[in-house]
Amino acid sequence: MSDYDLAVIGAGVVGVSTALWAVMRGHRVVLIDPAAPGSGTSSGNACTIATYACLPVNDPSVLSGLPGLLLGSNTPLSVSWGHALRHPLWMLRFLANCRAKPSSRIAAALAGVLAHADAGLNPLIEAARAGDLVVARGQISVWSTRAGGQGAEAGLIRRRDLGVSWQEMTPEQAQEAEPGLRLSIARAVHFPDARHIRDPEALVGRFHAAFLAKGGAHLSQRVQSVAQQGEGVVVSTDAGAVTSRRAVVAAGAFSGRIAGSGAENLPLGTERGYHLMFRDEAARVTRPVGWGEGGFYAVPMARGLRLAGTVEIAGLDAPANAGRLAYLKRRGQEMLGPLPDPDSSWLGFRPTLPDSLPAIGFAPGSDRILQAFGHQHLGLTLGGITGRIITDLAEGRQPNQDIAAFDPGRAFS
Repeated sequence: MSDYDLAVIGAGVVGVSTALWAVMRGHRVVLIDPAAPGSGTSSGNACTIATYACLPVNDPSVLSGLPGLLLGSNTPLSVSWGHALRHPLWMLRFLANCRAKPSSRIAAALAGVLAHADAGLNPLIEAARAGDLVVARGQISVWSTRAGGQGAEAGLIRRRDLGVSWQEMTPEQAQEAEPGLRLSIARAVHFPDARHIRDPEALVGRFHAAFLAKGGAHLSQRVQSVAQQGEGVVVSTDAGAVTSRRAVVAAGAFSGRIAGSGAENLPLGTERGYHLMFRDEAARVTRPVGWGEGGFYAVPMARGLRLAGTVEIAGLDAPANAGRLAYLKRRGQEMLGPLPDPDSSWLGFRPTLPDSLPAIGFAPGSDRILQAFGHQHLGLTLGGITGRIITDLAEGRQPNQDIAAFDPGRAFS
């Protein structure tokens, strides 16, 4: 007999959400990660339950703007040319998905799963008694130039066609709603159904506490490999091995470093994200505000004001890019006026596949090892529904939504 019904590898928001869903269904579950729950990439995001965020990074504008992305320093998306040269197949696959037809297909798949995001998260928030960490004030996106606002029109129409609710605001209404903005606002849009989290790391911590209270186990160990053996899986850690009927690989961008997981055979890359924290500046905004041309969010948190966002396509082991942090500070002051020196800065590794869709399902060739990673910007938003889907699959159930687009064995080019 196996030690557990389900072994979940990775204690970020996706892994902990999966573990909590499974233990709520009555399963014997072990969560394995040497780091504190939610302390990795899950701690540094833009804090937004972004149910509107169905437009992928793979956008046709990337193709026309590629020279600037490789060489410029004042763009929200940057590409390390050295990384691109070392990983040409990944880059070619990514760029192939920036064409109009694949980009539209990706947006439709993301909109489909995002429509279920709240249904995946809300039961966990209730079980963890974490409602005090959730703020329902929507999200506002602003554009500071007429060209930027006009350029957003096609994407906004696509969102509406895909079922996303948004409301046009006049510049005056946006300024009244968020008087801390110092931008000249040319266009503004409100996404009323969005919510944000006052402290994402605390949210994952509450989920984890609920998981333990319901009988879950946590091993603070590093997983080296997983192997399917007969009717179960052996998970080998640096302190020994555990057996489980099934295992879930939810280690984010590091999933590919787990031997036997199947993730090592997938084109898993990283969209490196940065943030700056200003401890005493949370009152600058009252909800997440995204600046279209800047490519980042200003978010009020329990810990202060966070400027978070931008995308840097580079490797896991590359040093932090000081230029990305300088970009956030410079553009943050354009958005909000003078800011003090940040109290802290952060670099995180958003796990991403070349089509910007997560891998959710059984590893290719296995009926025992499940994969749940690659959520890029949407880990916080999709962690709950991913956990519910994975639990369904582990139980032999068909999820109540189409997940074919997230099949880990799909073609990526």
